[in-house]
Amino acid sequence: MKKAVKRIILILTAVAVAFGVYVAYVFKAYYRLPDKLTLEVKRTGENNTFKENFKVIPGGAYFIMTYNIGFGAYQKDYSFFMDGGKSSWGKDKESVMAAVCGMGEIVSTVNPDFVLLQEVDLDGTRSYHVDELELINQFIKGYYYDIAQDYDSPFLFFPPWEPHGANKSAMVTYSRAEITDTMRRSLPISDSFSKLVDLDRCYSISRIPAENGKQLCIYNVHTSAYGGSDEIRQAQLSMLYEDMVSDYKKGNYVICGGDFNHNLKEGAQENAPEWAYPFPRETLPEGFQMAIDGVKGKEDISHNSCRSAETPYDEETTYTVTLDGFIVSDNVRVNYYQNMDWGYEFSDHDPVLMQFILDESSQ
Repeated sequence: MKKAVKRIILILTAVAVAFGVYVAYVFKAYYRLPDKLTLEVKRTGENNTFKENFKVIPGGAYFIMTYNIGFGAYQKDYSFFMDGGKSSWGKDKESVMAAVCGMGEIVSTVNPDFVLLQEVDLDGTRSYHVDELELINQFIKGYYYDIAQDYDSPFLFFPPWEPHGANKSAMVTYSRAEITDTMRRSLPISDSFSKLVDLDRCYSISRIPAENGKQLCIYNVHTSAYGGSDEIRQAQLSMLYEDMVSDYKKGNYVICGGDFNHNLKEGAQENAPEWAYPFPRETLPEGFQMAIDGVKGKEDISHNSCRSAETPYDEETTYTVTLDGFIVSDNVRVNYYQNMDWGYEFSDHDPVLMQFILDESSQ
């Protein structure tokens, strides 16, 4: 009996020590990138794919798309453990590659002038170490682009049945016109243990010269979902607004797009989950508006841009909400806007497409 008790004590002690070592490793390995990083601008495709004379001209009409590609895992039959579902990884390497290629085909078919992508895995356990940026760049050719890393986690041993592992992902901004100035801003996040499962939230700023001497300033953002609080949400938006207002006051054109993790449609939804809070329109700075509010054809936004990943997708029962879209300054006119309906075939998000015209009288 004494030997059995000793063995149990030894096993429990070993488990406790191992757990302590692991916790120490996670916290030691955790880091955040410094704020105000300049991002390298690269180009996709061969030189002959570029429209070298592509210019941003006031009065011209341009298309921009935002798309959260969900690290290539979220096909219709996928549910995510952080939402109450089962899976932590994609189904297999082949399905991840197929999903990324499918989304690349969508972007290539729509052929917008500017593209904002979120949750692009560069190297991840959850995505079988597929370099999704390299893969998607085979479809998005003839663009300048910059990469803002927003997640580089130590190896996470949860959920126990399929540990999420170590993952590095990024947001990517593409532009047919040359990007001449960039910056990555580190958003405020929770200081609690939840910071380990939320992304290292950030936004990127890509500035593109316009023909009138001003700049088109494109913000790519992905605000907090997990571990967020009212205080964190407010702090993130306040920081974002400060930079946007600064660009606007210089006479520049400002478009902020991405996954806001807020319900962008007006009017609160009943029984909405925590990650789908209504966007606080009252906090928008003077001179800015939600692009979706100016849509005349409501059929163009009847589809929602995101589905719940608590269970596999069911058209009849799955909760959906519009988390993705754009904020624009009042010198940017929204000419067309659509929540595109691809049936959540490759991601828990569907893309949002907007056509905009820059005010010719902007000073």
